[in-house]
Amino acid sequence: MSKITASEVNRLRQMTGSGMMDCKKALVEAEGDFEKAIEILRKQGQKVAAKRGDREASEGLVVAKTDASGKKGVIAILSCETDFVSKNEDFVAMTDKITQLALDTFPADTEALLDQDFGGITLREKIIEQVGVIGEKVEVADYQKIEAPQVVSYIHMGNKAGVILGLSQDGIDVSAGKDVAMQVAAMHPVAVDKDGVDSSI
Repeated sequence: MSKITASEVNRLRQMTGSGMMDCKKALVEAEGDFEKAIEILRKQGQKVAAKRGDREASEGLVVAKTDASGKKGVIAILSCETDFVSKNEDFVAMTDKITQLALDTFPADTEALLDQDFGGITLREKIIEQVGVIGEKVEVADYQKIEAPQVVSYIHMGNKAGVILGLSQDGIDVSAGKDVAMQVAAMHPVAVDKDGVDSSI
Protein backbone atom coordinates (compact mmCIF):
# COMPACT_ATOMS: atom_id res chain seq x y z
CA MET A 1 0.00 0.00 0.00
CA SER A 2 1.24 3.50 -0.80
CA LYS A 3 2.16 5.82 2.07
CA ILE A 4 -0.55 8.33 2.99
CA THR A 5 0.87 11.84 2.85
CA ALA A 6 -0.03 14.80 5.08
CA SER A 7 -1.30 16.71 2.02
CA GLU A 8 -3.69 13.85 1.19
CA VAL A 9 -4.97 13.82 4.76
CA ASN A 10 -5.42 17.59 4.61
CA ARG A 11 -7.25 17.34 1.28
CA LEU A 12 -9.71 14.82 2.73
CA ARG A 13 -10.14 17.04 5.78
CA GLN A 14 -10.98 20.01 3.53
CA MET A 15 -13.48 17.88 1.62
CA THR A 16 -15.28 16.43 4.67
CA GLY A 17 -14.52 18.65 7.67
CA SER A 18 -13.52 15.54 9.66
CA GLY A 19 -10.60 15.53 12.10
CA MET A 20 -7.03 14.85 10.93
CA MET A 21 -6.75 11.46 12.68
CA ASP A 22 -10.15 10.31 11.39
CA CYS A 23 -9.12 11.30 7.85
CA LYS A 24 -5.79 9.51 8.13
CA LYS A 25 -7.43 6.31 9.44
CA ALA A 26 -10.06 6.43 6.68
CA LEU A 27 -7.41 6.90 3.96
CA VAL A 28 -5.30 4.04 5.36
CA GLU A 29 -8.36 1.77 5.49
CA ALA A 30 -9.35 2.83 1.94
CA GLU A 31 -5.76 2.34 0.71
CA GLY A 32 -5.59 5.92 -0.53
CA ASP A 33 -8.92 5.87 -2.40
CA PHE A 34 -10.65 9.18 -1.62
CA GLU A 35 -14.17 8.03 -2.56
CA LYS A 36 -13.86 4.98 -0.28
CA ALA A 37 -12.41 7.15 2.50
CA ILE A 38 -15.36 9.55 2.26
CA GLU A 39 -17.76 6.58 2.45
CA ILE A 40 -15.91 5.27 5.54
CA LEU A 41 -16.28 8.68 7.20
CA ARG A 42 -20.01 8.77 6.29
CA LYS A 43 -20.51 5.36 7.90
CA GLN A 44 -18.76 6.65 11.03
CA GLY A 45 -21.23 9.54 11.02
CA GLN A 46 -24.14 7.09 10.79
CA LYS A 47 -22.80 5.15 13.79
CA VAL A 48 -22.40 8.32 15.85
CA ALA A 49 -25.88 9.50 14.77
CA ALA A 50 -27.41 6.19 15.88
CA LYS A 51 -25.69 6.43 19.28
CA ARG A 52 -26.72 10.03 19.85
CA GLY A 53 -30.25 9.77 18.44
CA ASP A 54 -31.94 10.03 21.84
CA ARG A 55 -29.85 13.03 22.97
CA GLU A 56 -31.51 16.40 23.36
CA ALA A 57 -30.39 18.94 20.77
CA SER A 58 -31.52 22.08 22.61
CA GLU A 59 -28.88 24.50 21.32
CA GLY A 60 -28.45 25.77 17.77
CA LEU A 61 -29.07 28.64 15.41
CA VAL A 62 -32.01 30.31 13.70
CA VAL A 63 -31.51 31.95 10.30
CA ALA A 64 -34.16 33.78 8.26
CA LYS A 65 -33.84 34.95 4.66
CA THR A 66 -36.02 36.77 2.15
CA ASP A 67 -35.58 36.75 -1.61
CA ALA A 68 -34.69 39.79 -3.73
CA SER A 69 -38.36 40.54 -4.48
CA GLY A 70 -39.20 40.63 -0.76
CA LYS A 71 -42.23 38.41 -1.41
CA LYS A 72 -40.80 35.06 -0.29
CA GLY A 73 -39.13 34.19 2.98
CA VAL A 74 -37.85 31.17 4.90
CA ILE A 75 -36.67 30.46 8.40
CA ALA A 76 -34.66 27.42 9.48
CA ILE A 77 -33.34 26.10 12.79
CA LEU A 78 -30.27 23.87 12.86
CA SER A 79 -29.96 22.40 16.33
CA CYS A 80 -27.10 20.73 18.20
CA GLU A 81 -26.33 19.62 21.75
CA THR A 82 -24.02 22.36 23.01
CA ASP A 83 -23.66 26.12 22.82
CA PHE A 84 -19.98 25.58 21.97
CA VAL A 85 -20.90 23.85 18.69
CA SER A 86 -23.64 26.39 17.85
CA LYS A 87 -21.01 29.15 17.90
CA ASN A 88 -18.56 27.22 15.70
CA GLU A 89 -17.78 28.97 12.41
CA ASP A 90 -18.51 25.85 10.32
CA PHE A 91 -21.85 25.27 12.08
CA VAL A 92 -22.85 28.90 11.49
CA ALA A 93 -21.85 28.65 7.81
CA MET A 94 -23.78 25.39 7.37
CA THR A 95 -26.94 26.88 8.93
CA ASP A 96 -26.67 29.79 6.51
CA LYS A 97 -26.21 27.44 3.53
CA ILE A 98 -29.21 25.33 4.58
CA THR A 99 -31.40 28.43 4.84
CA GLN A 100 -30.22 29.64 1.42
CA LEU A 101 -30.97 26.19 -0.02
CA ALA A 102 -34.47 26.43 1.50
CA LEU A 103 -35.00 29.86 -0.07
CA ASP A 104 -33.69 28.71 -3.47
CA THR A 105 -35.75 25.49 -3.62
CA PHE A 106 -38.72 26.57 -1.42
CA PRO A 107 -39.69 22.99 -0.45
CA ALA A 108 -43.07 22.20 1.11
CA ASP A 109 -41.79 21.09 4.52
CA THR A 110 -38.76 19.96 6.56
CA GLU A 111 -38.81 16.43 5.09
CA ALA A 112 -38.78 17.84 1.55
CA LEU A 113 -35.92 20.17 2.53
CA LEU A 114 -33.89 17.22 3.83
CA ASP A 115 -34.32 15.50 0.44
CA GLN A 116 -32.76 18.45 -1.46
CA ASP A 117 -29.35 18.10 -3.11
CA PHE A 118 -26.52 19.47 -0.97
CA GLY A 119 -23.28 19.24 -2.91
CA GLY A 120 -23.88 15.84 -4.51
CA ILE A 121 -25.63 14.20 -1.53
CA THR A 122 -28.96 14.93 0.10
CA LEU A 123 -29.14 17.40 2.96
CA ARG A 124 -30.25 14.48 5.15
CA GLU A 125 -26.99 12.65 4.33
CA LYS A 126 -24.97 15.83 4.91
CA ILE A 127 -26.48 16.21 8.39
CA ILE A 128 -25.52 12.61 9.25
CA GLU A 129 -22.02 13.29 7.91
CA GLN A 130 -21.78 16.36 10.16
CA VAL A 131 -22.80 14.31 13.20
CA GLY A 132 -19.70 12.20 12.56
CA VAL A 133 -17.53 15.31 12.15
CA ILE A 134 -18.86 17.17 15.21
CA GLY A 135 -19.60 14.19 17.45
CA GLU A 136 -22.95 15.67 18.52
CA LYS A 137 -26.54 15.21 17.48
CA VAL A 138 -27.32 17.73 14.71
CA GLU A 139 -30.74 18.15 13.10
CA VAL A 140 -32.88 20.55 11.13
CA ALA A 141 -35.28 21.22 14.01
CA ASP A 142 -37.67 23.37 12.00
CA TYR A 143 -38.20 25.02 8.64
CA GLN A 144 -41.02 27.36 7.65
CA LYS A 145 -41.72 29.35 4.50
CA ILE A 146 -44.00 32.22 3.65
CA GLU A 147 -45.18 34.08 0.55
CA ALA A 148 -46.89 37.45 0.85
CA PRO A 149 -47.04 40.88 -0.84
CA GLN A 150 -44.19 41.88 1.51
CA VAL A 151 -42.15 39.53 3.74
CA VAL A 152 -40.16 40.78 6.72
CA SER A 153 -37.67 38.78 8.79
CA TYR A 154 -36.22 39.46 12.22
CA ILE A 155 -33.50 37.62 14.14
CA HIS A 156 -33.30 38.04 17.91
CA MET A 157 -30.72 37.30 20.63
CA GLY A 158 -27.74 36.30 18.48
CA ASN A 159 -29.66 33.89 16.25
CA LYS A 160 -31.44 32.17 19.15
CA ALA A 161 -34.92 33.27 18.02
CA GLY A 162 -36.32 34.44 14.72
CA VAL A 163 -39.52 35.50 13.00
CA ILE A 164 -40.71 35.78 9.41
CA LEU A 165 -44.02 37.44 8.72
CA GLY A 166 -46.05 38.40 5.70
CA LEU A 167 -47.63 41.82 5.36
CA SER A 168 -50.94 41.92 3.50
CA GLN A 169 -49.83 44.69 1.14
CA ASP A 170 -46.69 45.90 -0.54
CA GLY A 171 -45.18 49.34 0.04
CA ILE A 172 -45.66 49.35 3.82
CA ASP A 173 -42.71 50.82 5.74
CA VAL A 174 -40.48 47.82 6.48
CA SER A 175 -39.75 49.20 9.96
CA ALA A 176 -43.46 48.66 10.85
CA GLY A 177 -43.09 44.99 9.89
CA LYS A 178 -39.85 44.75 11.89
CA ASP A 179 -41.66 46.18 14.94
CA VAL A 180 -44.37 43.52 14.65
CA ALA A 181 -41.75 40.79 14.18
CA MET A 182 -39.86 42.05 17.26
CA GLN A 183 -43.07 41.86 19.31
CA VAL A 184 -43.67 38.30 18.11
CA ALA A 185 -40.12 37.31 19.10
CA ALA A 186 -40.37 39.03 22.48
CA MET A 187 -43.88 37.90 23.48
CA HIS A 188 -43.84 34.39 21.95
CA PRO A 189 -47.60 34.31 21.16
CA VAL A 190 -49.37 30.93 21.11
CA ALA A 191 -51.28 31.69 17.90
CA VAL A 192 -51.74 34.17 15.07
CA ASP A 193 -55.48 34.54 15.78
CA LYS A 194 -58.21 32.96 17.95
CA ASP A 195 -58.71 30.08 15.49
CA GLY A 196 -55.13 28.95 16.12
CA VAL A 197 -55.51 28.69 19.91
CA ASP A 198 -55.59 25.09 21.12
CA SER A 199 -58.84 24.18 22.90
CA SER A 200 -56.90 23.00 25.98
CA ILE A 201 -55.61 26.57 26.41
